[in-house]
Amino acid sequence: MQTIVGWHIEMEFEEVDRKTRAAALLRLPDGTELRARGHATRHENDPEQLRVGEETAAARALNALASELLMKAGTDLKE
Repeated sequence: MQTIVGWHIEMEFEEVDRKTRAAALLRLPDGTELRARGHATRHENDPEQLRVGEETAAARALNALASELLMKAGTDLKE
C-alpha cells in the first residue's frame, strides 16, 4: 500500500534597509501549525541583491522549523 501525503509551507519576507526577515508556517494534517523565523543582514559593502537575503533568511527559518518538527515528532512518540 502506498500513501502519498503533501505538506505546504508558507514563507513571507520583510525587507527593511539591509535586513531581511523570513517567517515560515507549516500546517500539518493533524491541525498543528508550526512557525519559525529567520533573518539575514547584508554587509554594507555587499551589492543589493534581495534574492540572496531572502534565500539566507528562508534557510534559517526552515532550519528552525525542522528543529520544531523534530521536537514535535519526539513528543508524539512519547504519547
